[in-house]
Amino acid sequence: MAPTLRLEILTIERKLFDDEVNMVIAPGAEGVLGILPRHIPLVTLLTYGELQVKKEGQDDQFFAIGGGFMEVQPDHVIVMADSAERDEEIDLDRAEAARKRAEERLQKAREDESFDAARAEAALRRSLARIKVARRRRRDHVRGPRREQ
Repeated sequence: MAPTLRLEILTIERKLFDDEVNMVIAPGAEGVLGILPRHIPLVTLLTYGELQVKKEGQDDQFFAIGGGFMEVQPDHVIVMADSAERDEEIDLDRAEAARKRAEERLQKAREDESFDAARAEAALRRSLARIKVARRRRRDHVRGPRREQ
C-alpha cells in the first residue's frame, strides 16, 4: 500500500473533505503544486482553480477552489479555501451564466471607472474554475472515469 497523508479541505461554512489520500494537486499562486506524503512543511497561497485528490484504488476527486491557503506537513495537508465545491455540486449552466455576467461586468469596468474591475476579474476566475471542474465531471460521466495511478 502506498504511503498516505491526511487531507482536510475547509471553508468558513463547512469541512468539505477529510480523508487519507496519496496525493494532492493544488492551484498555487506561483503554479500548480503536487503534494505527496512526507513533503517538507510549507504554507502557501492558493488561487482560483482545480484541486485534484488521488487515492489508491479510487477515481480521482476534483474540487473547484476559490483561493485561500494551504498548510503542508509531512503527513497532513489543510486547505483553507475562501470557497470550495465538489465537482458534483457545481451546476454547469449556472457557472456558465456567472461567467457571462462576470465578462460583462469586466467590460463595463474597462469603460467606466465606477465599476470594480478587480471584483469582476475575481468573479470571472471563480466561474472559470467551476466550469473546468464541472466539465471534467460531465466528460468523465460520458466516457467513464479515469483512474490515474
